[in-house]
Amino acid sequence: MTLYIGREASKLWKRIYAEAITEINLLVENWKYLLAGLFLQYIHGLAARGVHYLHRPGPVLQDLGFILLPELGKDKAYISETLFTFVFLSFVLWTFHPFIVKSKKIYTVLVWCRVLAFLVASQILRIITFYSTQLPGPNYHCREGSKLARLPPPDSALEVLLINFPRGIIYGCGDLIFSSHMIFTLVFVRTYQKYGTRRFIKQLAWLIAIIQSFLIVASRKHYTVDIVVAWYTVNLVVFFIDHKLPELPDRSNGNSLFLLPLSTKEKDGRTKEENHKPLNGNAGDPTDRRQRTQVNGKILEDVNGVHDTAMNGA
Repeated sequence: MTLYIGREASKLWKRIYAEAITEINLLVENWKYLLAGLFLQYIHGLAARGVHYLHRPGPVLQDLGFILLPELGKDKAYISETLFTFVFLSFVLWTFHPFIVKSKKIYTVLVWCRVLAFLVASQILRIITFYSTQLPGPNYHCREGSKLARLPPPDSALEVLLINFPRGIIYGCGDLIFSSHMIFTLVFVRTYQKYGTRRFIKQLAWLIAIIQSFLIVASRKHYTVDIVVAWYTVNLVVFFIDHKLPELPDRSNGNSLFLLPLSTKEKDGRTKEENHKPLNGNAGDPTDRRQRTQVNGKILEDVNGVHDTAMNGA
């Protein structure tokens, strides 16, 4: 038993080491995109902090969601944050699963490049929207009478630049249309929908996104319009940007390669040659060919724990 455990542990460390080498090579090629994406996350936080200085508390606007959903109250407002934290951490852990799981479907670095691209595009639209019109915040700390509803003018530029993280983000006011929580949730769910392999988890993820929407409204962190706008805006952003970005390399054939996504020009020039591969690896009978397992960048779903190979469209 001890020998077996030691052998399996050795295999796991070798797998982690090999995957780390692959990801480091990809990181060297893509660090600029990741750094830009992370920097723009800070810019988004800075913009949310800045609009708080402009926020003016007032009567909570009439809202259909507030009428239909009972208010959770301050003592239960943590429920929506807890669910969001679960979604966030679960997605982060999933993106690192190639380091320990044999059936590797994605490259961690390349997936995060795409995720950050989706987040940044959605957040830019969000910044433009909530700076266009400031609504009175419906959250408890944003209502009239709360000391946090208005911020005094900053003493220095440094006070603004530090954004008082994370308190300045959690207790922000004025950055309403549209919901940042739903941006992250929908981007994560859409990404797993495309690159994940478990159908049950995909269905559960969409259900959680819907529940998250209701909880945000019930906790009075956003108006219903903030959620509605997030649902169609984020989905449209992901749809259009995903079609513009080069597709991820196919890992379903077991290759541990250091390839990066091909440019559009390179992909178009090699589509006919690569989409069909001879079964025996030689250029021979044109009928002796098969379709690749990856279609438009989508990973075949693993419903029963077995990855089926699509043969000639069957």
